[in-house]
Amino acid sequence: MSHRLGPGSPPGVWVCSTDMLLSVPTNPGISWDGFQGARVIALPGSMTYAQNHGVYLTDSQGFVLDIYYQGTKAEIQQCAKPDGRVPLVSGIAFFSVETAEHLLATHVSPPLDACTYMGLDSGARPVQLSLFFDILLCMARNVRREDFLVGRPPEMGQGDVDVADYLHGARAELWRELRDQPLTLAYVPDGSYSYMTNSASEFLHSLTFPGAPGAQIVHSQVEERQLLGTGSSVVSCLLEGPVQLGPGSVLQHCHLRGPIHIGTGCFVSGLDAAQSEALHGLELRDLILQGHHMQLHGSPGRAFTLTGRLDSWERQGTGTYLNMSWSEFFQKTGIRDWDLWDPDMPPTERCLLSARLFPVLHRSRALGPQDMLWMLDPQDDGGKALRAWRTSWRLSWEQLQQCLDRAATLASRRDLFFRQAQHKVRRVLEARQDLSLRPLIRAAVHEGCPGPLMATLDQVAAGAGDPGVAARALACVADVLGCMAEGRGGLRSGPAANPEWVQPFSYLECGDLAGGVEALAQERDKWLSRPALLVRAARHYEGAGQILIRQAVMSAQHFVSMEPVELPVPGQWVVAECPARVDFSGGWSDTPPLAYELGGAVLGLAVRVDGRRPIGARARRIPEPELRLAVGPQQDKMAMKIVCWSLDDLQDYCQPHAPGALLKAAFICAGIVSIHSKLPLSEQLLCTFGGGFELHTWSELPHGSGLGTSSILAGAALAALQRAAGRAVGTEALIHAVLHLEQVLTTGGGWQDQVGGLMPGIKVGRSRAQLPLKVEVEEITVPASFVQKLNDHLLLVYTGKTRLARNLLQDVLRSWYARLPDVVQNAHNLVQHTEACAEAFRQGSLPLLGQCLTSYWEQKKLMAPGCEPLAVRHMMDVLAPHVHGQSLAGAGGGGFLYLLTKEPRQKEALEAVLAKTEGLGNYSVHLVEVDTQGLSLKLLGTETST
Repeated sequence: MSHRLGPGSPPGVWVCSTDMLLSVPTNPGISWDGFQGARVIALPGSMTYAQNHGVYLTDSQGFVLDIYYQGTKAEIQQCAKPDGRVPLVSGIAFFSVETAEHLLATHVSPPLDACTYMGLDSGARPVQLSLFFDILLCMARNVRREDFLVGRPPEMGQGDVDVADYLHGARAELWRELRDQPLTLAYVPDGSYSYMTNSASEFLHSLTFPGAPGAQIVHSQVEERQLLGTGSSVVSCLLEGPVQLGPGSVLQHCHLRGPIHIGTGCFVSGLDAAQSEALHGLELRDLILQGHHMQLHGSPGRAFTLTGRLDSWERQGTGTYLNMSWSEFFQKTGIRDWDLWDPDMPPTERCLLSARLFPVLHRSRALGPQDMLWMLDPQDDGGKALRAWRTSWRLSWEQLQQCLDRAATLASRRDLFFRQAQHKVRRVLEARQDLSLRPLIRAAVHEGCPGPLMATLDQVAAGAGDPGVAARALACVADVLGCMAEGRGGLRSGPAANPEWVQPFSYLECGDLAGGVEALAQERDKWLSRPALLVRAARHYEGAGQILIRQAVMSAQHFVSMEPVELPVPGQWVVAECPARVDFSGGWSDTPPLAYELGGAVLGLAVRVDGRRPIGARARRIPEPELRLAVGPQQDKMAMKIVCWSLDDLQDYCQPHAPGALLKAAFICAGIVSIHSKLPLSEQLLCTFGGGFELHTWSELPHGSGLGTSSILAGAALAALQRAAGRAVGTEALIHAVLHLEQVLTTGGGWQDQVGGLMPGIKVGRSRAQLPLKVEVEEITVPASFVQKLNDHLLLVYTGKTRLARNLLQDVLRSWYARLPDVVQNAHNLVQHTEACAEAFRQGSLPLLGQCLTSYWEQKKLMAPGCEPLAVRHMMDVLAPHVHGQSLAGAGGGGFLYLLTKEPRQKEALEAVLAKTEGLGNYSVHLVEVDTQGLSLKLLGTETST
């Protein structure tokens, strides 16, 4: 109603029946131009179907002329549309405000006040009216007043004279109030209508898709899907082993263990694994088998009913049972009519509804489906099954309805739903499927069932041979804990180094996955009592996942190789200089675990800023057996200096915010120092190198620039150190070495920054969806002189905002591990978009590249909501008329904005535009050009240390 039939309608009142199933296209094409009065919605049906239903007769303009109920053949044919179908009375009507007010006015007028509590509470006799055959019928144009006043709705039948008098008065009042209101019809030819009846065939039809190519499987786990027939339906079931289901059959709320063969035209519901054994060796056809929860005098129990799909539930007529006549049934089974009905019950009332067929209690054992299934094929067992049936307490269908325990039924269905959900969780994780488990997690928490779900996640994590599967399972546990906090307890992202969790983490660090998962679960149990503890526990589970990601990324070490070269003399500086990088497409796809679960592709440019290569490092050997570290500007005086004399001075190498942590990690990753060695630092340095080292790193870019500074700096530091230690490392090996270093440093991060800044020019880095993690780089060839053209049109604007988005990475990983559909789709788009962007570079098209940048920024915002501060949005809006496209560098949130201008050499022009704009803060505009050199390494002359 809200999204298909309702849109576009004027103010008014919709009235909807609930005894039908409607299928309506997304846009049914209902026009409301010039609408007045009331309108009925009609869906098509066959003339045969219409013989038992209501149909509308309309004129060419859509005005309703008459409404027929169970009309004659001639009347129904009169209503037919050109396609031979007729507009059925489909249970939906709309009243405009004016018509609704006219109808409302009648509720205080006798005798219509007797339709409401106003009249009833005044002592009036109740009057029953039909929406379609009283209220709407009086608006139909061909209906005459005298015919309308003496008629009665089909629901009433032929009652006494008093009712006729009341009805005459009520209809007269309706005629007076509503006759002048136009009634029009909206026909939806592509829809379908099905009235809900007691027919099992129609019920099955409504639950299946006869034209569907395969089976419909909803909230169910099926081990052997190939055994499900076309057009069959399985809802909230767990099917283990070979369970064959025929075309058009339906299973609901069952846990079945094969081998089981259910043929065509069956409906089976409410059976558990133990009860399903009764189906072994049988083939059901055209049967309805249901398990029921019930209460007998306050005691819970189970009952099972078996009926035929073609059985008649009407009270009139001869009737059938199990798709055969009663006489045939009696002859086949030995049951007699006195077993089913009292002798004094008139034959006309002896029907399926009143037959005491269904055992509800046996004196010596629990009941099962076999207590009904024996009737299908009575065996030569000396009448044993018949005697057991006769000695059971039995109820009729009508009597059974009074004893059903609906609370127990719903509880049982919930338990089965979560049982199959646990199987689904295991399958999705172990098969690495891109399905989101978050809806299941929310359901489990809201239904009070998080414990079994977390136990299943623990089992998957502990038994996973793949660190990626285990990490995702732990992330799902974190989601369960976060969901249990119900939005309270503080931010999900934050620190994860509480001493209580050190022991479980140490197991994971040592590679003992099963021991780590068990220790995590034991610690988790202590943190479930209130929201703040739950959120902190969730953070530590994400921290545990980071350990496993780290171990997966460490596999990049496989691709780090080096060659021995001549050792520089003590005091000789090795200087490494690097450009910054600008990402044009694909960022985030290089971030673990996306880099090895989805596969990454990023297009990046090595760039000089204001003509300079802003990132560098220098290293040299010194005679003293110590490590001297300097971080800061290239001119030594301003640098922060640290001297490490012992291994203790290096212990904070894995705390990213500790002074000099990156440089300390570089010494460890370069293999110059072994942090776990029993030899003191001085001995290690003297034995291998005859002295110590001095390492100085610098960056001329502001912190949080988004231009890949820290990763490129790590690459420069490693390159300089390794060369100073007498080793040559290729650039591709260096890319993998930086991945390793950033995991040791525990900052995480992907590979795009070092690819962008260490490799020259314009290139695409790619990693496959596999471990070990390997990055391959392809240089993009562009048309002659295009690089110069690009330099003339590319500008950097420092936004003045330091990127504060510390938690962006955690938020993105959380969304990826949850496999949120939008995030998964966006991640795939990032990778595909990179190939399109590479093609735009090959063509040398600035407008195309501008489109790439614009859509890339939209993709970044989808990946990490909140990465676009308001001040930056304001700046981008101001610049938009002057550029082909623009994006914040890196993850966003601040730092540098890069743009492709429509006109060349626009630095001064854009500075003037920004100067006129208020509220932009401390921005600056910078020239940028493509760097065609990448990492450069040179040996200088010796000089004494200051």
